[in-house]
Amino acid sequence: MSQIENTAPADPAPIPFEPLKQTNSVVTEATWVRWLLIAIGVAFLSLFLMLPLLSVFVEALRKGFGPFFDAFSDSDTIAAIKLTLLAAAIAVPLNLVFGLCAAWAITKFEFRGKQLLITLIDLPFSVSPVVAGLIYVLIFGAQGWAQPWFGDHVGKVLFAVPGIVLATIFVTFPFIARELIPLMQEQGTEDEQAALSLGATGWQTFTRVTLPNIKWGLLYGVLLCNARAMGEFGAVSVVSGHIRGLTNTMPLHIEILYNEYEFVAAFAVASLLAMLAMVTLAAKSFLEWRYADQLAASRRH
Repeated sequence: MSQIENTAPADPAPIPFEPLKQTNSVVTEATWVRWLLIAIGVAFLSLFLMLPLLSVFVEALRKGFGPFFDAFSDSDTIAAIKLTLLAAAIAVPLNLVFGLCAAWAITKFEFRGKQLLITLIDLPFSVSPVVAGLIYVLIFGAQGWAQPWFGDHVGKVLFAVPGIVLATIFVTFPFIARELIPLMQEQGTEDEQAALSLGATGWQTFTRVTLPNIKWGLLYGVLLCNARAMGEFGAVSVVSGHIRGLTNTMPLHIEILYNEYEFVAAFAVASLLAMLAMVTLAAKSFLEWRYADQLAASRRH
């Protein structure tokens, strides 16, 4: 018997492996283009942000530290600082409750008027703060439709602390809700449904499932809301009456001092507002750095 010849084809020659070249950036622009864009961004921030902020501190300390600290010994300045902190201390917790409720309703339920609610939440972003103040003047002014009842049962609203708090709430209430809504929409409802199926109550689901997932977005919203509340000028200016020592917040007091040519005192109070804003930014940056892993995990959730 003749031997059958092996006619199987030989193995092909191996193809040499060439590793893909790794690049440090996904952009394809030339190096000079990237540096030009970076330079434009730095120049813009320096000219329109850092330089004005630096000039506030320079003007505040122009005559030394003595006059700078003397500006804070004035009784009207102390009253303005206290009123600003009081308005923020009332407005921020109320906006916190509203923001949580609104974000929960919008992201977890389907109901008629949902889009209208979202539009109303965005309303203070599009309405001028001065117009917001005029709304309260029309409601609680001497000829306002709500003034007779409020005057008899609650007390004075305009040119008093309640009017300042109401105006502050109006201009700041979107911040927390708008920070939470996209985050809660991205996370979905699977975790809450799983908790409910395991027998958890609504409160247990909120405190042990929902709140831990949104705590960082909630904290960012509170920081932004607080910064906006302390720096509000337009709406508060309309409803306050500019009564020195009684209804002037820090921004209003700065305007009065500047108009009276008390430049060092005006810039000293302005520097305090700027420092409060920078503390808010520093707190936000620190939290992002300290809890970067948890933030990334909550966003992937």
